[in-house]
Amino acid sequence: MRAVVAGFFAFVLTALVVANHPGAFAQDKVNAPASSSAQVDYNGFRNLTGEVEAYRADRLVTLADFQRMARQPNTIVLDARSADAYAQGHINGAVNLPFTDFTDQSLRAALRDPNVRILIYCNNNFSNNAQPVILKRVELALNIQTFINLYGYGYRNVYELADIVDFNDPAVGWVQS
Repeated sequence: MRAVVAGFFAFVLTALVVANHPGAFAQDKVNAPASSSAQVDYNGFRNLTGEVEAYRADRLVTLADFQRMARQPNTIVLDARSADAYAQGHINGAVNLPFTDFTDQSLRAALRDPNVRILIYCNNNFSNNAQPVILKRVELALNIQTFINLYGYGYRNVYELADIVDFNDPAVGWVQS
């Protein structure tokens, strides 16, 4: 009997918590439909990443292809690292727009044409693991977020450096400030 009463009180307490604090359980947030006025759409992001996955797989390029493409007209090498990291060193000719500054307006200003070819790289493309390219956790490498965001903003002509290189290798074209 005592167990039944304790179970009943636990049920009532849980119901009160949920009624007074609907976000108290994380699974309620994940499964909750996004309101039309929401400014954060996790399900939309999840759908976008699913759409980008196969698309990105065909757009990973070697350093040789990356460098060849960078020399062609209507191509921008985009460095989405922080302005400080970019100032410490970057691939020659790269334009810096920090990932945290991505908006419709900032991307349009930096990239001009949504059809321009965009080449991206990040810290995890470098074997050095030294300033200014300290490695990120592999599953959080900035290439992934940058690619997804560019695609989501409507930039579909994006290619990503697939190779791991040493920034001291002259073939990389690394410049230091």
